[in-house]
Amino acid sequence: MSFRRLRLTLEMIKFEHSVFALPFALTGALLAYRDAGYQLPGMWRIIGWIVVAMVGARSAAMAFNRLVDQHIDALNPRTKMRQLPAGLLSRSFAWGFVAAASLVFFAAAWALNPLCLKLAPAALGIVFLYSFTKRFTAFSHLVLGFCLGIAPAAAWIAVRGSLDPRILWLTLAVTCWTGGFDVIYSCQDYQFDSSQGLFSIPRAIGIASALRVAQALHLSMVGCLLALVWSLHLGVLALAGVAAVVVLLIYEHSLVKPDDLSRVNAAFFTMNGWVSVLFLIFWAADIFLLKPGI
Repeated sequence: MSFRRLRLTLEMIKFEHSVFALPFALTGALLAYRDAGYQLPGMWRIIGWIVVAMVGARSAAMAFNRLVDQHIDALNPRTKMRQLPAGLLSRSFAWGFVAAASLVFFAAAWALNPLCLKLAPAALGIVFLYSFTKRFTAFSHLVLGFCLGIAPAAAWIAVRGSLDPRILWLTLAVTCWTGGFDVIYSCQDYQFDSSQGLFSIPRAIGIASALRVAQALHLSMVGCLLALVWSLHLGVLALAGVAAVVVLLIYEHSLVKPDDLSRVNAAFFTMNGWVSVLFLIFWAADIFLLKPGI
């Protein structure tokens, strides 16, 4: 693969946006490690395969989404210059990339443990399903949220070999967080979605009401994180991480107004990247510096 094609491929799948879900997956893995009493041989190997699995699944899902949405993207002024509608990459290449990334994901799942491998087809099916949801439901934002939300639960399974229901608080938190910021992001396509008959919360209830829904989803995220702190008996640094998330989310919502969407990209890309990274830093510090019994 030439450097130009590699660059176009990374742009097609928005590789830099891996920062959204990966820190939450790593947090799920570290919480599972803590639950195991910090006694788990090969933990760094497991972390490595979790990262490979995350990148593989996300890359396959993004390329699949671009293939499914190519016709829609070509009609939307905001997306018509994406790689497939602009003819910079071919559909055959994109399908080959989906297959290769999917194989990487399955290989990583196989390397982790039998339950991960058994659940891998379902996980990939869920992330592929999202690409069709805007055609029939306004709740597509929450489906996207769930696609990212399963990452911390999957990471827990990768570490422990089974699922602890407590980690589902983090799954729900990430679902609400992602759903909320996707509602904000989709506000800029309100006119286009209406003209094409596509489904979204902004189209269903208007931009102003949609922004209030995003606020409610982010408030729900904070509630889920506090429930997780309580259920896993985490400490003050985890609470500080939740506080940092609250501050960032308040600022994120201050950037977007119903009559001024000019700073949507700053709210969507910059602030949410900081939310996930700072969350991981604070919670990792709590896990390793405030060990139970110390």
